[in-house]
Amino acid sequence: MAEKTIGVLALQGDFREHAASLKAIGQEPVFVRRPHELDKVDALIVPGGESTAMWKLATTAEMFEPVRKRIADGMPVFGTCAGMIMLADRIVDAAAGQQTFGGLPITVRRNAFGRQTESFEEPISFDGVGELTGVFIRAPWVESVEEGVEVLARVTSGPATGRIVAVRQGNLLATSFHPELTADHRVHAFFVDVVRAA
Repeated sequence: MAEKTIGVLALQGDFREHAASLKAIGQEPVFVRRPHELDKVDALIVPGGESTAMWKLATTAEMFEPVRKRIADGMPVFGTCAGMIMLADRIVDAAAGQQTFGGLPITVRRNAFGRQTESFEEPISFDGVGELTGVFIRAPWVESVEEGVEVLARVTSGPATGRIVAVRQGNLLATSFHPELTADHRVHAFFVDVVRAA
């Protein structure tokens, strides 16, 4: 079977780090900035960054509706931090008029863990992957999930204990934290398995 092509949405945020993580596990990622580039990929990573900027840039680049349609059509997508917000159907504390690609029937809270200065690292137990370090930077958390959404990880210590920080439904995967900012590429490998099975 031919290897599937994974794109990284390269409008804003830490898309280069995601590409490096994919390369580290033998993938050849493609940067996606325009609709014709989206047409050439089988799956997409929506990186961390700033969700309102990403929404506005995607709209300006005429990428918003094409990505939304591909998600609705079943394309595998992995969103981290701002990418999780972009995949969520509902946002608490959204910016005025803010829209998302949607697809995941979850409610997320923007900047739930606090400001940039309150960024932190936390050991995470990730179902199907194991123990890893979660890097949280102005991260959202998942307030609630609808039926059919699998909770893969929660915060296990501190004031946010029990908060949901990784979810999956079918071909859609999202984390509050940034696996691309560590040398541990198992979450990306987990997503590659989702893509291969799609």
